[in-house]
Amino acid sequence: MEKEKLYIAGPMCFYRDGYPRWYVMRDRARVKGFEVTMPGDGELDLDPHDLRQNGDAIFANCARCMNESTAILCNLEFYRGADVDGGSIYEVGMAYAKGAHCYGYTRDKRPMVWKYQGSILRDGVAYDRKGRPLPYGDLPFSPNVVGAMKIVEGDFDDCLQVFALDREEQRKRSAVQAPAADRSAAEAPRADGRPVIYIAGPERYDANAQEQYADMKALCSRFGLRAIVPTDEIRALPEDLAGDAYIRAYHIFDRQQQHVRDCDILIANLNDFHGWEPDSDTAFECGMAFQLGKKLYGYMDSTARMIDRVPNLGPENEYRDICGCNAENFDYPINIMFASSMTIVQGGFGDALARAVQDMEKAGSAGAEK
Repeated sequence: MEKEKLYIAGPMCFYRDGYPRWYVMRDRARVKGFEVTMPGDGELDLDPHDLRQNGDAIFANCARCMNESTAILCNLEFYRGADVDGGSIYEVGMAYAKGAHCYGYTRDKRPMVWKYQGSILRDGVAYDRKGRPLPYGDLPFSPNVVGAMKIVEGDFDDCLQVFALDREEQRKRSAVQAPAADRSAAEAPRADGRPVIYIAGPERYDANAQEQYADMKALCSRFGLRAIVPTDEIRALPEDLAGDAYIRAYHIFDRQQQHVRDCDILIANLNDFHGWEPDSDTAFECGMAFQLGKKLYGYMDSTARMIDRVPNLGPENEYRDICGCNAENFDYPINIMFASSMTIVQGGFGDALARAVQDMEKAGSAGAEK
């Protein structure tokens, strides 16, 4: 977020308690990692006698701060009547012209016809106090404001959160270099004719992940299968992007989702990770593989029923755990999303692989008989 410098706009400086509010907004933005600039930033040498000169100096300071900014977050609440503070909208115009991100926030995003006080209704048409058909009555603000900004319904914190999320998404997308392609067996036959196994599991986070994966790949090769693993690179992440956690995360995700698309069979380590659940990466990959029509297998150290495996308060308390959540009583060792969609064996990767090979051999024999 350090690449973004926010300009916090609005009439807060005119409020009785405006500056304390403004400083709180600035601090909240800084907590999220943004740099912040405000119209009141900087030391000004004001002349107590020449008010216009003082005004000019303040304006010049605002312009300087704006030109240092990459985004504007503007208070769009009505101010002195049924419209927004004009100075703030001026600053929005500056920001838009320089290509900054433009965001605004309001507690009331209803069309103007609902908010304009004193309008007159004649023959089904709303008129303003000057007798004009109510300008932009079907919009929450004027067309330029609506067109130039993303307008968030809520307060500054809501707007800041949306802005931060948008920046995260933008940064993640910068890691995408090519659209995902499904190179599964049904779509693209293997050059060597061997089915492809994707090995999903939390081993990817172990210090000796590469050693474990090398052993797993070797075992697959003995059965005439080719294995791919979460750490297998498809395309390198440029070094200048690798330092950004969100870009790096998206790059990893993009690589792993491609592996799921490329496999014929997914074999998942479903053992507990941080608690009594499998790791989220593996869970995601299992769901994705199922949706794509891949064959799934899982393995666990223990395939005892979930109500026997997960500590709980027993049948008299609906098998609830210490947090009050049910341990599922479906005679399965794990959540039904996994248990109902795949074959789960007790043991390790080799046991699950052996079961997959056995099923392939049976399917091959059945096909030959036909």
